[in-house]
This record gives sequence, structure tokens and C-alpha cells, in this order.
Amino acid sequence: MSTKHSIAAAKFVANKAQETWHNETLWMVRAKRDKVSKEIPEWEKLRDLACNIKLYSNSHLEQLLQEFEKNATTNGAIVHWAKDAEEHNQILYNILKEHNVHHFVKSKSMLAEECNLNPYLISKGLEVVETDLGERILQLMDKAPSHIVLPAIHIKREQVGELFEEKLGTEKGNSDPTYLTHAARKHLRDKFIHAEAAMTGVNFAVASTGDIVVCTNEGNADMGTSCPKLHIASMGVEKIVPDMESLGVFTRLLARSATGQPITSYTSHYRKPREGGEFHIIIVDNGRSQILSKVGHVKTLNCIRCGACMNTCPVYRRSGGYSYTYFIPGPIGINLGMLHSEKEYSDNLSACSLCFSCSEVCPVKVDLAEQIYLWRQDLDKIGKASKEKKVMSAGMKYLMERPKLFNAALRFAPIVNILPRFVKYNGLNGWGQGRELPEFAKESFNEMWKKNKVK
Repeated sequence: MSTKHSIAAAKFVANKAQETWHNETLWMVRAKRDKVSKEIPEWEKLRDLACNIKLYSNSHLEQLLQEFEKNATTNGAIVHWAKDAEEHNQILYNILKEHNVHHFVKSKSMLAEECNLNPYLISKGLEVVETDLGERILQLMDKAPSHIVLPAIHIKREQVGELFEEKLGTEKGNSDPTYLTHAARKHLRDKFIHAEAAMTGVNFAVASTGDIVVCTNEGNADMGTSCPKLHIASMGVEKIVPDMESLGVFTRLLARSATGQPITSYTSHYRKPREGGEFHIIIVDNGRSQILSKVGHVKTLNCIRCGACMNTCPVYRRSGGYSYTYFIPGPIGINLGMLHSEKEYSDNLSACSLCFSCSEVCPVKVDLAEQIYLWRQDLDKIGKASKEKKVMSAGMKYLMERPKLFNAALRFAPIVNILPRFVKYNGLNGWGQGRELPEFAKESFNEMWKKNKVK
């Protein structure tokens, strides 16, 4: 049975050059992760520690978030609480409206993507500019990110050159990366200077100090918060960590897992508003607290959005981010989508080979593949199980519960080897699309065993 994912993936795979390039590029990032992780003898201990800190933090959300609010307020920040995406967007817009903001710059925030913030603000008449280079490229293309850390990983520099030619007036046919970077810098600098407010996401929020921590490689978050005096930071409740010692564990794991770097180029702590300015922090639930009641799926809240599971996933690497129906692709996106709406996003469950590579590389030990397996077991309960697979499973069960019938089938199986191709490969054989059936042995293992066993 074809799913939305498999149909979209077929389009991506049809471009063999793009598929190969996407696969190899992301595998290179995975290889860099492996190299730097092996340079730290205590790497696995750090993963265990990070997992346990997250499990503690997420089971003590009320206590830690209240501690964070108290300390952040003492520091001079203004803390807001949003139960869902709609309330988050309304709170943020009200802040901008109160300050008569018309030009708004943003650094990368998957929470903003989750809340559909950009379309909401644009509909209110605001200019909203993404300042992460990859995000800005996609914004100019009117496309969504295809990766949570490398949002434009699927776009080649020639495409960027053509885009900048059209949108920024750059030289015709010039796709030199340095030239394009300078052009983007010039374009964005003007946006920074004229912005009246800036937004950042939050990688970590420290309960004991009221700090938020933002990790970037381009410095765009720092530039955004250095020009306008109004800074708004949006964070999911799961971003909380107890103290600075805990934070140190995550900063050692994050960049190494995401891009193979020892640390991001910029790891910026924000505690107080700028002199004469305001610092607002919006704490968002949007279904996160409900995950705590989902037995078997609680560890999803451990995720620190490093993207390592995507870089290693053989399905994501070969099918691209746009093949998934949830806005976050890859193994973590499959699980988050199911937690958001089982029926709407169940098709993504097919985008997993259960190789467990995602679970093995996750720096906070989210049991990604194990959870996908659990979701698959419940597909029939929500009416999303494949009818074809149910018929096949019932047939296999009937056959395997009857040894005489099973052995008879084994004896006649080699007949398949000489059947015409159109009989074996047709619309009824979904498995055979893109695969070749193995040749059946003339002698089954059962027959060989009986013939050769020592009496």
C-alpha cells in the first residue's frame, strides 16, 4: 500500500543525482559526529547523564519552570505562559503591537515553525525576516525547512545563485559560495539595522539562574539581539535544565552530535534586557505536558533538536525532508507527529527500516526506533493498518501453523524461479518495486538438515 511518504519519496528518488548527493552529504555529517565523539572517553557516560537529567527535568517541570520564572523575573525579563500555538502567537503579536513594531527579525526557531508564526505575523502586516542563512534562502523560495539544523541542505549553490540573482540582484551566473555569502550578509545587515524587534529560539533554559542559552554558528541571533532593544525568546517547556552544571553536559553533546563540532561558534547566554530595552520570554506547552502521560513515549521530551537521527537515518537520507507529512522530518519527526495526531501522521511510520541507528546516535538516548515500533503495533486500533499486510500476515500465520502445508510450499517454491517476469512483478507485488526477488534454493534447509543430520 502506498503512503503519502512513499509517494513523495518516489519523486525525490527519481532524481538519482540529488538522492546520492543528499545521502552522501548527510552521511559525511554523521561520520564527523562519530569522529569527535570518539575523542571523548566519557562520551557514553555523558549520554547517560544527559538522558537522566532530561528525565528528571521533564518529571519536575512545574518546580523547575517556576524557579526559572522567578529568577528570570528577578533578572528583569518579562515571562509569559502560552498553553498552545494560538496563544503563543497572540502573546508575541501583542508585544510587537504594543511597541509599534513593523520590521521583525528572527533567528532559527523550530517552535516558531510549529506555531506557524511567520504566516500569522505577515497576515497582520509585519515584515518578518529569517536571519539564519539557510532559513532566509528558504523564505525567499517560499519553502519550509527540510532539516532541523541544516534547513536548506537539499538546496545546491547553483539554485541559491539563481535565487539571489532574482531576489537580491546579484551577478548573473555567479554561484561562488563566498560571493553569495557576502551578498546575503549585506542584504541581512540592512534588515538587522532597521529591525525594531528580534526573536530567538531557546536551546536551553537554566532554572537556577533564569538564563536562556542560544547556540548558533552564524552569529545571527547575537546580531539580531544587538541592534533592536526588544528581544523576544520563545521556548518549549522541555528546554528547561536544572542548573549550570547540567547545561555543561548538554553543550558538550549538542554540537558534536549535530555537526561534528566541539561546540557551536556562538553559545550565547541571555539573562537581562539591554539597557533601555525589554526582554520577553514566552514559555510554551502546546501538548508537551500531555506527552508525560504517554507510556512508552516519554523520552521524546528528551530531544535537544540536534538532528543526529536524521543524519544517520537511511530512509531520511535517501528520501529527503519533504517526503514526511509532519513539519519535522526523520525519526524524531515521526514520533512527534504521532504524538501530535496519530491518524493524521501515521503514514510517516512507513519511513523507517527499524535499523535502530537513530536510537544509537541520539545524545540524550531518545528511544526513537523503539517508539516507532510501538506506534506500528497500534495502527490497527486507529484504523490505519494496511489491509494488504493484514491479509498477508493472516496467510503467513495460517501457513506456518500447519507444518505439512509449510513443507509442501517449500518443496514447490523453486517453481517461482522459472515463472515469466510479468507473473512475479506486477501491481500485486509492492515489494518487487525497485527490488529483485532472491532465487529459491532447489533444496530447502529442512530437507538438507534431514538428509545430513548425524543419527
